Amino acid sequence: MSLESLGLTAEQERLYRYLLRNPRADLRAAGVELVVPGVGPVLAELRELGLVDGTLTALSPAAAIDVLVRRRIEQTRRQLTELTLAWDVLTELAEEHRSGRAVQMVEHIPEGAAVTRRIRTMLAADPGEFTHMKIRARHAAAGYDDRPFQQLLARGLRSRTLFPAHTLEDPDEEEHARSWHALGDLHRVTIEPVRHLAIVNRSVAFVQASPAQPRAGALQIRQPGVVAMLADVFDGMWERARDLDDLPLSPIEQQVLRALTCHDTDEAAARSISVSVRKFRAHVAELMARLDAATRFQAALRAKERGWL
Repeated sequence: MSLESLGLTAEQERLYRYLLRNPRADLRAAGVELVVPGVGPVLAELRELGLVDGTLTALSPAAAIDVLVRRRIEQTRRQLTELTLAWDVLTELAEEHRSGRAVQMVEHIPEGAAVTRRIRTMLAADPGEFTHMKIRARHAAAGYDDRPFQQLLARGLRSRTLFPAHTLEDPDEEEHARSWHALGDLHRVTIEPVRHLAIVNRSVAFVQASPAQPRAGALQIRQPGVVAMLADVFDGMWERARDLDDLPLSPIEQQVLRALTCHDTDEAAARSISVSVRKFRAHVAELMARLDAATRFQAALRAKERGWL
């Protein structure tokens, strides 16, 4: 069976198979035997694909097929994403036909509820990817219904949410973030300035219409260049952000951890930081859960590994 269906050219496949049969083969000899002119560029292509290392050793067949399949899937995903843009074009053309006017690339939506409805309608039609930046983990609107978004996550929606680290000073915010993270809406925190931003399938963005007036609604942006730039900004901040399980310790957590390692009994440790034994044990339980530790000794070891001690 040829590997062309997985994206390799005939020359790339011949050289990969040759190196698989002849580990650390001489490159010049390989070019002569395979009658492949310019074998150097072909080898460079295989290295870029990750199928050959610097010693001319070919990746194992199982690993190579895995790399090629994943690459092919990603290429197909990008192609499908491009095809889904056709539906946006159809929507725009239908609106222009109905209204007799050009569809705006930037549209002001005055009400937050209308923004939410539009986002959910788009994701219901194509639950692909949703990225969201907001100033707090919980939704501020009273009576906000989370169930439609939970259903989208269950259908396979890939969602990422970014919010400021300082909001976790409110325990309810952290509990909310962790519960949604567990459902598949991945949450991270950042120390960088945050503005409200939502991007649907990397094709439509929603930004706050006026940072100074939270009730001024949002701007819906369809201009591809602007949306791509906003998506790149989000991706960069996401990479620099921290996972919920990689957050620095709060002052009280630092005190509890030090007391835990310096005292033989909970009573003595609790007295040293002026809290009740019950409160001290509750903090210890939270630290153990955060460190995924079964015992206090294991918790101390893992805290030391993370540089917390």
